[in-house]
Parts: sequence; C-alpha cells; structure tokens
Amino acid sequence: MIKGLRLVQIGNTMGIRIPGALVDKYSLRGEVVLEEREEGLLIHSARQEPQLSWEETYRQMAADDEDWSDWQNLPDEDQL
Repeated sequence: MIKGLRLVQIGNTMGIRIPGALVDKYSLRGEVVLEEREEGLLIHSARQEPQLSWEETYRQMAADDEDWSDWQNLPDEDQL
C-alpha cells in the first residue's frame, strides 16, 4: 500500500498521522524506531526484547539442553 500523508506541525517539529489500519497491522505501540536509510525513512515498532548476543544465545541453548550436533545433516532447502 502506498499512501500519501501530509506533514503536520507538532510544536516545533513535524509529524505524520499513521492510519489506524497500519498501526494495527504492524503492531505500532508506544515507542517506534525511525531509521534513516539511503532510499528513505523506515518506521518500525521498537523491539520489546533485546536481541541476544552469541554468548547469551549459547547460554540459553545450554540451559535448554538443545542438541544441535547434527545441524549439518539437515536437508538442503530444495530437498524439502
């Protein structure tokens, strides 16, 4: 969906009004993140849980007693 939105004055800054259907569709609540990218701006919901580091992921896997010893024996995507 491409929708033209108007910039509106909010105090000393400018803002946009995001249609409710898009707010619901993308679960935009409370805080959002605005990323400046080469091709334009990207708005997305802020992460609720921080992403685990490799060390934290390993610790979580060890705590859950996950066995990934045969991960290399999994079929290729085109063999599924």
